[in-house]
Amino acid sequence: MKTKDAVKERIIELCREKDLTINGLATLAALPPSTLKGIIYDNSKNPGVVTIKILCDGLGISLKEFFDAKVFDDLEQEIE
Repeated sequence: MKTKDAVKERIIELCREKDLTINGLATLAALPPSTLKGIIYDNSKNPGVVTIKILCDGLGISLKEFFDAKVFDDLEQEIE
């Protein structure tokens, strides 16, 4: 799995855990819904760490908590 796919899966997982829609998370994080949907629907090829931090702030979790998930355990090599 590529990193961007793992980020997408983690966001979806956290939304399920917190019973949030994508738009609900965007509202909590004060991000435009289009930014979040760009990550979820693969329009964003490289979701930035600042955007991920803003999402974490909206969710009330740390970056460490975000990345401390099984989905990040076996990422593919990004260099081709």
